[in-house]
Amino acid sequence: MAEIFGAKIKKYQEDIIRDIGTLVAIPSVCGPAAPGMPYGEPSYRALECILGMARGMGFETKNVDGYAGHAEYGTGPEYAAVLSHVDVVPAGSGWDTDPFTPVRRGGLIYGRGTADDKGAAVVTLYCLKVLKDEGITGKRRLRAIFGAGEEIGMDDMPQYFSKEPLPEMAFTPDSEYGICNREKGILRFSVGSRKNDSGVVRRFRAGSVVNAVPDRAEAQIVCSIAEYENLKKTADGQEGTFQVERTPYGAYVTSLGKAAHAMQPQAGFNAAAHLVRLLARSFGAEALGGFLSFLDDGIGTETGGASMGVKQSDAQSGALTLNLGILNIQPDSQRAEIDIRYPVTSDGEAIVRTLKERVEKAGFTIGVSENTPPLYLPESSPLISLLSRSYQAVTGRPAELYSTGGGTYARTVKGRGVAFGPFFQDEPDRRVHNSNENIEVERFMQHAQICLEAMYRLMTE
Repeated sequence: MAEIFGAKIKKYQEDIIRDIGTLVAIPSVCGPAAPGMPYGEPSYRALECILGMARGMGFETKNVDGYAGHAEYGTGPEYAAVLSHVDVVPAGSGWDTDPFTPVRRGGLIYGRGTADDKGAAVVTLYCLKVLKDEGITGKRRLRAIFGAGEEIGMDDMPQYFSKEPLPEMAFTPDSEYGICNREKGILRFSVGSRKNDSGVVRRFRAGSVVNAVPDRAEAQIVCSIAEYENLKKTADGQEGTFQVERTPYGAYVTSLGKAAHAMQPQAGFNAAAHLVRLLARSFGAEALGGFLSFLDDGIGTETGGASMGVKQSDAQSGALTLNLGILNIQPDSQRAEIDIRYPVTSDGEAIVRTLKERVEKAGFTIGVSENTPPLYLPESSPLISLLSRSYQAVTGRPAELYSTGGGTYARTVKGRGVAFGPFFQDEPDRRVHNSNENIEVERFMQHAQICLEAMYRLMTE
């Protein structure tokens, strides 16, 4: 049996590992904009790093205003694309290694971005290199597109495509195998007011990004000695891990949870939501104040949106999920940021109307920062067929279609792309958006073969 084209990537394994390490070492968490750097200097540096790698391989590259860039190979009036990103979520706590120092141990590579999505970005670039080294020509050009702001709303791709044409076909290796042809809608909103209305909570801090379950929450409490003792007793009897310390003014409470991606909040343990619940049980609604009581009543520790009136599901993509991602209370302000992933057949605007009614009736303001419609590409699509054949050529098995609550670049190419790889459903948790993020070299190189096979077919079929 002749070797499949995708197998040609295997000889580049050590080069791929080296360059993943170089990219992981850049702490490319998006931050305040700077001139020419819309997501801050570290994110821009990561984008220029991978474009520099591409230039070193002899590719034409372009940086589109710091939002995204590409490396291109081939000729033809149209192009196909593979989209990945080089920004990352904050490191968070609980790491056994330095998150921005790549560590290779026991067949695994640890580091923030190894799994999401720097590893896949480097593999995509090396797939382009293989095609160039092998002298492959085809019916269309092929681009590896790299974004710099995926983790904070994916505004990088609309900015990129405002200057560059859309690809004819595309995929993004930022999910799992088989083929994700259904992505839930993404709705992000804030609830708050300019005044702290709590009689006991002076400060509350949890979460750094809305698209992750917060694994730590802290609250500064004003209370009597008797109330402090009741708080400690309540904490001992409630689900969760709490540290309650006595202070001159009352108490300082820390809640420890488990981080997870907002697309599957049920896989985590929301430290913020459970701390709000603890405070509600300890002090009661009147002392706690309207804002935190509203969050406890309207969200609580749920992940399905029932108490907020938005619970729903469909056969194509499953249930709506809701994640309280950020909660910040100061003496002069209170604000919560919430992430919802809604089914592909749901009406996002109807969900917004329900939320608006609930929030405003309670006396708070609501701001919608994102309402991205779902993605649904039919099974009969030529792209689905091409990717399925690529997957089967490497694995010997047909690629199953599935849905996700995750938001990927696939939805930014307007019905011309899907998420495809890089991980396999039988793999252990790679701790994406969590501590000790990692990739397994052997399995990741299997992804590299599938990716190359698909890119070869995108270019030539």
